Amino acid sequence: MGRNGRWRGGARVGGVLALVVAVFAAAVVVTLVLRRDDGDGGGDAAAEGARRFLDAWAADDLEAAAGLTDDPEAARSLLESVRENTRPERVEFALAGEPEPMGRDAEGDVEGLVVSFTATFTLPGLGAWSYESTAPMRPGDGDGADWLVAWESALVHPELAEGQTLVLTTEEAERAPILAADGSPLAGPSAVWDLAVRPADLTDPAAAWAALEALDVGIDTRALADRVAAAVPEQAVAVVTLRDEVFQEHAEALRAVPGLESVAGTRQLARSARAVVGALDPETGAGVSGLQQRYDEQLSGAGSAAVVVADRASGAAVETLHAWEGGTDGSPVETTIDPATQAAAEAALESAGRQGAIVAIEPSTGRVLAAADWPLDGFDRSLRGQLAPGSTFKVVTAAALLEGGATPDDVLGCPRTVTVDGQSFENQDEFELGPDTTLREAFAASCNTALIDHRDRFAPDTLSRAAEAFGIGGEWSVGAATFDGSVPVAESDNELAASLIGQARVQTSPLVMASVAATVAQGAFHQPVLVPAAVDEPHRAPAELAPETFQALRSMMRETVTAGSAAALAGVPGEPHGKTGTAEFADEDGELSTNAWIIGFLGERDLAFAVVLEDGGSGGSDAGPVAADFLGAL
Repeated sequence: MGRNGRWRGGARVGGVLALVVAVFAAAVVVTLVLRRDDGDGGGDAAAEGARRFLDAWAADDLEAAAGLTDDPEAARSLLESVRENTRPERVEFALAGEPEPMGRDAEGDVEGLVVSFTATFTLPGLGAWSYESTAPMRPGDGDGADWLVAWESALVHPELAEGQTLVLTTEEAERAPILAADGSPLAGPSAVWDLAVRPADLTDPAAAWAALEALDVGIDTRALADRVAAAVPEQAVAVVTLRDEVFQEHAEALRAVPGLESVAGTRQLARSARAVVGALDPETGAGVSGLQQRYDEQLSGAGSAAVVVADRASGAAVETLHAWEGGTDGSPVETTIDPATQAAAEAALESAGRQGAIVAIEPSTGRVLAAADWPLDGFDRSLRGQLAPGSTFKVVTAAALLEGGATPDDVLGCPRTVTVDGQSFENQDEFELGPDTTLREAFAASCNTALIDHRDRFAPDTLSRAAEAFGIGGEWSVGAATFDGSVPVAESDNELAASLIGQARVQTSPLVMASVAATVAQGAFHQPVLVPAAVDEPHRAPAELAPETFQALRSMMRETVTAGSAAALAGVPGEPHGKTGTAEFADEDGELSTNAWIIGFLGERDLAFAVVLEDGGSGGSDAGPVAADFLGAL
């Protein structure tokens, strides 16, 4: 019972889950002769004595409360038992009505007074439970002595007999799984190993710290060394819980170090799409991230709980005083994730060994087939990353030009540099293609200057309006937390120039860019969906592109593979189409770095994709091979 209980005057309190006990159990008869009269038959003094007792109980000062009774030992024992067995977050009491005589003896003397009160227990995860009870009171010995509680078990609850206590019983519901599209679990019970250090057996600390650092799971061995030094020698110091596959990889080295201990166990873990599925709190079992957190109530179900009268000697329940509705297991969350596609995406990222993401979408429906992230247990940048898309955004820029009347064969030129209000823009590696370069050729080679040199064809809001046809900037209902892109209206000529090539304030996620490719493949925007049952109204694009625009974009994306910057996909079966991008950004130290992008779709299969690798490299030479690995494994 916490020390945050409080007294609430004389008002009658009704809990959210009130239990009013109308019939009191037979109380032990206490024959007490009133030894003084303070003008009201001792009512005020009796009420004050009861209030002091209940105040101490509410404040969790059980020793003080017991000391205000005529049997401190019995009172403290039962009050402590109730506290330990109900684990209330708060206890409150309110006096109810005036003290009543317990009766009179043959001479007409009052045999003590009874003070009624309402008790309200706030129980963890259940809310308030209230009931009514009474405190028999008797005057203390000697003139002017305070009134004492005439202790009996029924004071704690009217149904309690001697030798009994109150117990909160709970039974957890079975947590439901998060499922892939084929019904297989994306998360479930998994083997784990708890690592610990036992100081008494630690003969070579340096070897232990080296073995733990080799796990590469973020263990701060300096802080661990301090904890070990301060620990009781025979007491194990917890270090980390490892998935079975990680432990087995290092098992021999760990077991070779005296003082390092490992204990096998089981824990509910994400097995695939780990950053998106999310994790559970190991102590409470509640979802703390990803889908596990978003759908925690649905997945966890409702456990059962009841307050019962129990025999203190045997622990056996004697009577149920109040039961809460529950006892319902959780229900699964069904996703659109395709296990084979997800596995291929995760394998490709693992081979790359860099922070990044791969998203795959079914263009005909918008169903998300894969949402893979690296590191596996890191940030779900696949859905929520906010990144400049670089030249992959030229799909949108080209769509705006085509909608404005341009054709793929219009001549744009591709100079080495273009200067806008004193700011120089150039192509990657400062290449140039010459004045006769067409839109088709500039797109395939990812020429920045070709588009920037024709920025006069764009109004400040042209890109924003074109992006709307791809759903960018709308409020998507995917069934998971997502970043749905942002293409602000350009506020200057320089910002417009940078926005044309997916820089400045243009921001998208891998999910958004996979959807851009899917929109081109399908010829219409279908909002991505991950948890269909949670999507009532998917976002609908407020604008549409002409069929001729989509046809032109498909031909240019195919040429980008066969004769342009996405040549890494040329050997992939299924008629791949693509667009690469290299987005510049300033890192935490202010140094210029890049994110490598490639997006595309398969002409002979209902699949679109986006790949991003963070902090270094280019779309064609870095992201391209990762995409080829992914597509080649399908």
